[in-house]
Order: sequence, then structure tokens, then C-alpha cells
Amino acid sequence: QVQLVESGGGLVQPGGSLRLSCAASGSIFSVNDMGWHRQAPGKERELVAGITRGGRTNYADSVKGRFTISRDNAKNTVYLQMNSLKPEDTAVYYCKIYSAYGMYWGKGTLVTVSS
Repeated sequence: QVQLVESGGGLVQPGGSLRLSCAASGSIFSVNDMGWHRQAPGKERELVAGITRGGRTNYADSVKGRFTISRDNAKNTVYLQMNSLKPEDTAVYYCKIYSAYGMYWGKGTLVTVSS
């Protein structure tokens, strides 16, 4: 069994920053790609950022230049540094990992950007 524990969400004012973390544990043989998705109220879940085991990254156009994804392979942890946050970034953020045994989702952490 695989557990993904997300943390770092909360309420922040526009222009502020947050750092999300997602730690994977359990029956993990090897974690490959990791990523963050988000789902705003009334919208479909969308990819925010992804990172390969080797460190290659990709971002949604809406977050390029503001968000940075990184990972610590020794800790099976992925991070999302979010700067210059906007109200439209408000959503539940989910981490996702691909391991040798399959794909897994976290339960999500709420990010609210509001004054």
C-alpha cells in the first residue's frame, strides 16, 4: 500500500507565497514521475507541474514563472513552491506519483488566495 501525505496548503493573500509538500511512503519500489494537479470549484482537474526522476520539469502556461516544482528522491518527496499567487490559483492541489507498481494520488490540500 502507498500513502501520499500532502501539506502546506492554506489561506494566503494575492501576491503571497506557499510551499506544498507531498511525501510518499509504503510499498514503493521506485518512484518515477511526480507531479501536482489542481481542481478549482466547478472545473476539471488540471496539471500544474510535473517532474521526472531525472529532474526534467514541465508547467502549465498559467503558472510558468511563478511556480517551481522540485523533488528529493531520497525522501520520495515532491515540492511545489508557489509565488505571486493569484485568486485564480485557488483550488485543491493534489500530488500524483508513478511508481513501478502504478499511479497514486494524494487526498489533496486546499489553497485559497484571497484578501
